[in-house]
Amino acid sequence: MWFFYALIPCLLIDGVAVLPPPYNLSVQSTNMKHLLTWSPVSVPGEIIHYFVEYQGEYESLYMSHVWIPSSWCSPAKGPECDITDDITATVPYNLRVRATQGSETSAWSTLKHPFNRNSTILTPPVMEITKDGFHLVIKLEDLGPQFEFLVAYWRREPGAKEHVKVVRSRGIPVHLETMQPGAAYCVKVRTFVKAIGRHSPFSQAECVKVQGETLPLALALFAFVGFMLILVVVPISIWKMGRLLRHSCCPVVVLPDTLKITNSPQKLISCRREEVDACATATLSSEEPFRTWI
Repeated sequence: MWFFYALIPCLLIDGVAVLPPPYNLSVQSTNMKHLLTWSPVSVPGEIIHYFVEYQGEYESLYMSHVWIPSSWCSPAKGPECDITDDITATVPYNLRVRATQGSETSAWSTLKHPFNRNSTILTPPVMEITKDGFHLVIKLEDLGPQFEFLVAYWRREPGAKEHVKVVRSRGIPVHLETMQPGAAYCVKVRTFVKAIGRHSPFSQAECVKVQGETLPLALALFAFVGFMLILVVVPISIWKMGRLLRHSCCPVVVLPDTLKITNSPQKLISCRREEVDACATATLSSEEPFRTWI
């Protein structure tokens, strides 16, 4: 009962009813997304609007405690406000909210403890592990430009080495490794936010396996057959090319029958010197009638 009487002066100023202020202000911050919430003001049959203002360290120390209206929540219709775009530095921020309805305005309700974005809760990102043929591919959720992803992957076998890759692209498939047939590969990932210098925990490892398909055996068989064909075809091609070049550069000439030597060379050279002289004399005698005729 005493609480009701204590509340009456807050609701009556010069006999005029005013709105009660919002209460239970708190900030829920996960993965650098900051949401200010409060308990709503209840007025039957009326629409209540809320105004949110913030004050950073600079405004508090160097601008005479100036309060700046929130970018998205002046006014707001519901009992929450996304203040992510307002919190731009890793310093304490004061936050306050008041309710309005027509010409009526409530008093400001201030967050009990200043909010600093380095208190945000970092969670492992959602990842999708796929295989494209023999390629290990990862796709990560888009958490914003402030996030980097540390991807650890390894071949699932005793003594396997763990590899770490820094990924900055968001929402785009990234190639990690070329996998061996029949082997299993595991992947885990965590985030890093440079603005606050903190890491999230690693996600649960996810593993994929490349089945020992018959495709590599078929490729090996085709490669062997191709190699054997090369061993057979190349020498034959070289031999054929040699014969073609030989017939082109040094063709075989077929002599007519009149130029062919049918007798033995020993029989052709059978005349003595006397016979040669006799043959010469006979030749001259046969030429005399021709000269006489001339």
